[in-house]
Amino acid sequence: MKTTRKCRTLLSVGLNFFALFFSITAFITTYWCVGTQRVPKPKCSKLRTHQCIDYGVNETDPNKVVYSWETGDDRFLFRQFHTGIWSSCEENIHDESERCRSFIDLAPASEKGMLWLSLVSEMLYIVLLVVGFSLMCLELVHSSNVIDGLKLNAFAAVFTVLSGLLGMVAHVMYTQVFQVTVSHGPPDWRPYNWDYGWSFCMAWASFTCCMGASVTTLNSYTKTVIEFRHKRKTFEQSIREEHAREAFGYLREHSVHSISKSVEVYSSQSLKSGRKTPIPADSLSDIATSLGEEQC
Repeated sequence: MKTTRKCRTLLSVGLNFFALFFSITAFITTYWCVGTQRVPKPKCSKLRTHQCIDYGVNETDPNKVVYSWETGDDRFLFRQFHTGIWSSCEENIHDESERCRSFIDLAPASEKGMLWLSLVSEMLYIVLLVVGFSLMCLELVHSSNVIDGLKLNAFAAVFTVLSGLLGMVAHVMYTQVFQVTVSHGPPDWRPYNWDYGWSFCMAWASFTCCMGASVTTLNSYTKTVIEFRHKRKTFEQSIREEHAREAFGYLREHSVHSISKSVEVYSSQSLKSGRKTPIPADSLSDIATSLGEEQC
């Protein structure tokens, strides 16, 4: 029982560790959503001669109008962007650097409350995962004590389940906020096309591992309680059987001793009277009846 319980605890600790690692990684990275943004091409200059619009201004006659024949998507640049919980970064069209902005500032005013709630839920999700992981590690230390291990297991299961629920709520709320921001966010930020990134996948992988850890912990708790009750019931049954055997042996010895004592008393009375008096049949039947009753 101790070995199987320890194996189940190790599995729960491993799943909880992966859930904690994935959640922290997703929380601090900015690749929840990735895509491209369409921005107008800048004007060509001496420093920038490609990916730009050349209006062909005549230096000798600046007032001369020159038209650009680029139409449709040829007039725009498609820059990559990636967004996380905290910030959104996009390519800088003027150099090779990135420009990052706070995603909280980009979200519409009607969605800021939900975004803050999502952030708080994500932080509580990580905190509860840390608490559950700590309790599971303590359970490994107290694996020799079944009662203490069961208490730690129960608390670890409760904290892990709560963290999983908070994580799911946080992920769903962030997804809703991002979709609203795509439609109603600042015009210079709105994506041309987008998809979920690897940080978003890690966040849901963390939730999956968290639920796996909680189910494994609850399963370990249930199995340990059932095994403990079964062993206790078997032990109590063996004690009752042993007491019954001892009581039967005591009654048997007491009955034989009573019969022997009665025969000895009767024999001594017969010797004192100087004659052999046969034992009446009624006395023998009474003795046999009493013997049977005492044995029963």
